[in-house]
Amino acid sequence: MSWTTPADLRAQIQRGWERGDILAGMARGQPPFPRRLAIRGPDSRDIADHFDAVREWIRGLQEGEGRHYRLEYREVRHRLFGANPLPECAWVDSLEAAAAWIGKSRELRRFGDIQSLLAVRQPVLLDWLARKPLKALELADAWPRLLDIVAWLRAHPRPGIYPRQADIPGVHSKFMEQHRGVLSELFDLALPSTAIDPVQTGVVRFAARYGFLEKPQRIRLRWLDPANSGWPVAMAEDLTLRRDAFAALNPGVSRVFITENEINFLAFPPLLESLLLFGAGYGFEALADARWLLDLPVYYWGDIDTHGFAILDQLRAHLPHARSLLMDEATLLAHQPLWDTEPQPVTRDLPRLDAAEAALYDALRDHRLGRAVRLEQEAIGYGWARAALARAMDSSLQPRRTR
Repeated sequence: MSWTTPADLRAQIQRGWERGDILAGMARGQPPFPRRLAIRGPDSRDIADHFDAVREWIRGLQEGEGRHYRLEYREVRHRLFGANPLPECAWVDSLEAAAAWIGKSRELRRFGDIQSLLAVRQPVLLDWLARKPLKALELADAWPRLLDIVAWLRAHPRPGIYPRQADIPGVHSKFMEQHRGVLSELFDLALPSTAIDPVQTGVVRFAARYGFLEKPQRIRLRWLDPANSGWPVAMAEDLTLRRDAFAALNPGVSRVFITENEINFLAFPPLLESLLLFGAGYGFEALADARWLLDLPVYYWGDIDTHGFAILDQLRAHLPHARSLLMDEATLLAHQPLWDTEPQPVTRDLPRLDAAEAALYDALRDHRLGRAVRLEQEAIGYGWARAALARAMDSSLQPRRTR
């Protein structure tokens, strides 16, 4: 029989809690109680065919009556059994009763405490509380410190310091780092528009959006021709420069290589008049200020997989003339025994690839060479890599064909 049981009624309340509806109503001052719970019960044929089961069903519902809910009845008349009251719906009369029924009384009290705290300290955030009540509850222990941060930034808009320098008792920079997502939402509501840079979006731009200093971006590099580095040999082996220092660099080289693998970066062979950059994954904004890169041949060596081509595509947003190195079909096929599986392949279109790169990328994302084929940079034979570098040294820039 698919008739509503007490467990089904409780599940209706549980779903309301898990969707956040119950707490959202409380935050808006409109708790959805008394709340009507639908009951699916027997029809007249069930009464005739399963009268004893119907009576047992009614008795089961009545066991919870008065403790968690009250029942509302309708009268059903039957030619054999006469008039019989059947439960039509159940009512839960209060928010407290609902929370007690599903074992959430403690959470309800904590949510009430959060609501009271916001009402006193930052009433402008009550709308956020109504929109994200379950998230607010997850952060129950953090709210005093979150509100301290909001109050501090309201008093010191766009402070121009590192978060570590914000003198907020009981709050450290790691706490701010861990809660950047929710702090962004709170700042957007609580701060004046003049304290927010709308151009800077996303958690990664948190500092710039609210006027904190950002950790300086750094670029790791090696002169592959130390005799022509302009630096002492010991320093030229492996350097890390701030973004602004890198932009102002006059490297005195004829070409630049970028590799994504640290071992490749360290083991890259010596090359005349060449500079090597460590890419370290997505993100080439730090290169954008170095206008001198636009005047030099740039070669990018990444994994032969969909992410490798996606990174290459992103690099070309800053350096449109960049060429790929060792990311071709011949290299891939020559190293088939060393193929690996890419965990989560990219599937979007990459408009900045040239014709050959696009053909190989399409073959990879469409699994035409096998399921999620991947060849990592360090798997490529060192001799094969040296031969490709020699060809790059001998080549001149040619117009790159795009699809």
